[in-house]
Amino acid sequence: MRRSEKRKENSMKKRILALLLALCMIASLAACGGADDTEEPEETPAAADETLEPSEEAAEPAEETVSADAGSWSIYWYLCGSDLESGGGFATGDLSELLEVQLPEDVNVVIETGGASVWQNDVVDASKLQRWVYNSEGLQLIDEQPSASMGQAQTLADFLQFAKTNYPAERTAVLFWNHGGGSVSGAAFDELYELDSLTLDEMYAAFSSVWTPSADEQPLELIGFDTCLMATVDVAYTFSDIAKYLVASEETEPANGWYYSQWVGALAEDPTMDGAQLGEIICDAYMAGCEAVGTQDNTTLSVTDLSKVGTLLSAYETFGAEALSAACTDPAFFSQFARAAQRSENYGGNTREQGYTNMVDLGHLARQTAWMLPSAQSVCDALADCVLYQVGGPYRAKATGLSCYYSYNGDVDDLNGYIGVGESTAFKHLYAYELTGELAEDGEEYLSSLDIGELPERVTLPNMGWDGAPLDVDDDGIAFLTLGPKANDVLAGIGFSLFYVDEAEDQMLLLGTDNDMNADWENGVFHDNFRGVWGALDGHLVYMELSFESEDYNLYSVPILLNNEAYNLQVVYDFTIEEWSILGASQGLDDSGMASKELRLLAEGDVITTIWKAGSFTGDDELEMYAAEELTVTADTAFGEIPLFDGSYSMVFEMRDSVGNYAYSDAVTFDCVDGAITSTTIYEN
Repeated sequence: MRRSEKRKENSMKKRILALLLALCMIASLAACGGADDTEEPEETPAAADETLEPSEEAAEPAEETVSADAGSWSIYWYLCGSDLESGGGFATGDLSELLEVQLPEDVNVVIETGGASVWQNDVVDASKLQRWVYNSEGLQLIDEQPSASMGQAQTLADFLQFAKTNYPAERTAVLFWNHGGGSVSGAAFDELYELDSLTLDEMYAAFSSVWTPSADEQPLELIGFDTCLMATVDVAYTFSDIAKYLVASEETEPANGWYYSQWVGALAEDPTMDGAQLGEIICDAYMAGCEAVGTQDNTTLSVTDLSKVGTLLSAYETFGAEALSAACTDPAFFSQFARAAQRSENYGGNTREQGYTNMVDLGHLARQTAWMLPSAQSVCDALADCVLYQVGGPYRAKATGLSCYYSYNGDVDDLNGYIGVGESTAFKHLYAYELTGELAEDGEEYLSSLDIGELPERVTLPNMGWDGAPLDVDDDGIAFLTLGPKANDVLAGIGFSLFYVDEAEDQMLLLGTDNDMNADWENGVFHDNFRGVWGALDGHLVYMELSFESEDYNLYSVPILLNNEAYNLQVVYDFTIEEWSILGASQGLDDSGMASKELRLLAEGDVITTIWKAGSFTGDDELEMYAAEELTVTADTAFGEIPLFDGSYSMVFEMRDSVGNYAYSDAVTFDCVDGAITSTTIYEN
């Protein structure tokens, strides 16, 4: 998510005008290199080889090569506009923020623009890769290249070589601006090339072709991601011999993103600062920008000392090895670990409605599992030493600065993507064993190193025969499910689905899922705690799905149409104040793994169509989404709970294991009259 609305919308015209005026004041905008003929984008290129050779054009200086001055800074800004620019002009907005800053002679910002079908100004040419420099003399176009995918390693390498050759500095930062998808999907999704993105391997190949990696003397001062989901342990380790510091977000970024006029302005005032100081300023400016427009509730941004990531990875590897050993001896391990992961802060949604990033906060996961894995404390200690500074909103209070992979969806293809990029051998084997019953490649040798002979057979939901398990009703009309102690070994979670039933019309509506239950894991007995109320937007009942649960708050996702476009409304119930609130609307993940970077705040006049899932009561047809009710957002629009309207309802207990299997109990039905549950009966199949 990125580029939020109010600050950007209120000043967008002003900023675009400022950009255009600044550009028009430059006497010469002629390109210093590149071809005159524009090449049309081809199909998405294959991943680049890890060994790259910068093209001759990339190495040719636009000016006579200069040496790095003491105390100087250069920022190399890889500005892949994508739909953020073509649809919203957000890259133009950030360029305008940059132009508000008067730079000193010893600070240069070198920019490569591309990756968008349309740029929302009259200066940037979408048909080319263009290179600009912004310095004490203003903004200048200094080079043009034929169109190429900004999601390809060679394109990045050419830009980095060009910038290094022409604008060296004592301290250098490289900044990515675009969408992000975490460890597996990477960043810089190019709209012109079928959302081709830079993987971590491609990024590293590009950087190492331009600079010699060194864990002791990293060539770069800072690498930053003004993107979603890139503050991961895998990203940090990837760049640990390239840069001293990493600035990135664990969570999706709200639409306002980094506040360029503030942090670049601070650098202009004091170019003597180092990367750690600059990173802290970037974080504070980011949070200030979010607070100014109301997008601060679930934001994160952190500064990581990459020189200490090796110690963190070592602790993480030991943590994973201990987990694998426990999984081979304790049949309840995977279910208990999964329940801990569900209670740990995770990012990007991780629900069936929003898609799965499979990214969880590393420190929070370690704290949640410390009772079963003593090595978790070493992870927490190393993380605290590694993450120098972080900011976050009230509903991301458990964030510790870096995330890691956890398979929330149990998808083997996603796991294979992680195995290709993940830095922890132990966790690769752990998750492979969890999902497939086998280890990853070279697993037998690794297992032997842990003095473990054979893998025990995994017990999962399909082995249990719990699908259609009968419910009972106690004297108070409360439905409960009895599975026995084995539930502790098998289940990663349990909740319920609520349906409205109209037998006369042979119709049922799924209102959503929740986990408001009393769970006795030791004995495997689960009681519903349903109170006869459900979530509603301005009094309209909605379909809602629990996305995160904690002691302090629950997050829910509500699918809607917002001005006829599909979104998920993000709402929170805060137990500490016993209130609901609306955080905004987002579009989740697409098929490429790219996270939406626009947290859309509701505005007066927006038209929302609620979405329900419906199907026949007696048939076996799949439930389908359909538009329910339409409402117009006002200044008083709010989310809350209301009593169920009169009628008949059905509740089904939903069981899930750590592998992503589901099983469903038999149903219980009840009637609601005037908001009160009047009768409860077991549904007879």
